[in-house]
Amino acid sequence: MNFLAHLHLADISNTHLAANLAGDFAKGDIKHFPQHLQQGIWLHRQIDQITDSHEIIVDLIKQFPKSSRRVAPILVDLAFDHYLAYYWDEYHQDSLADFSQKAYHSLEATSDLPEKLQEIAPNIIEQDWLGAYQTKQGMNKAIEGVSRRISKPELFKTAIQDVDKLYVDIEIAFRTFYPQLMAYSRIYSRKTPEQYLP
Repeated sequence: MNFLAHLHLADISNTHLAANLAGDFAKGDIKHFPQHLQQGIWLHRQIDQITDSHEIIVDLIKQFPKSSRRVAPILVDLAFDHYLAYYWDEYHQDSLADFSQKAYHSLEATSDLPEKLQEIAPNIIEQDWLGAYQTKQGMNKAIEGVSRRISKPELFKTAIQDVDKLYVDIEIAFRTFYPQLMAYSRIYSRKTPEQYLP
């Protein structure tokens, strides 16, 4: 899952929004992070582990051509954010615009976020990354943005075309898998180890 999905799953599981997003940027032992971030980081990692090992996702990754197989998990994450934004009204009671503002406020109000997240947070907010996911153009821009931030951008050479070819397959996987992930996030939030609770 990417930014929007992790924020959405945090919200429906009544856990801290920015702390869950921090999980993408938090490396190493959770206990090294501030207490107010620990549950979100822990839940983020559980969600990623469930996603990466689920047969629906494993089978979907195999459909990508070998040339982009290494970055296929990233592309699926970005495409899932696109579908979540596109079908947003089916998954949340607030509008995407209102939810995005809530998430942006959480980012601005949360102290001690990982350094890399602090660096890009102004861009996330000013460029409305969450709202941009509603269109294919916005998703493609996100793919291009990720390709510029990694050490081997050449791996993304055919990324946009590959996602486009599998557009329907990715949607089917999302619509099948994401409701399960919503249930998992609620269950796992209640199973958070006591030492990680705020």
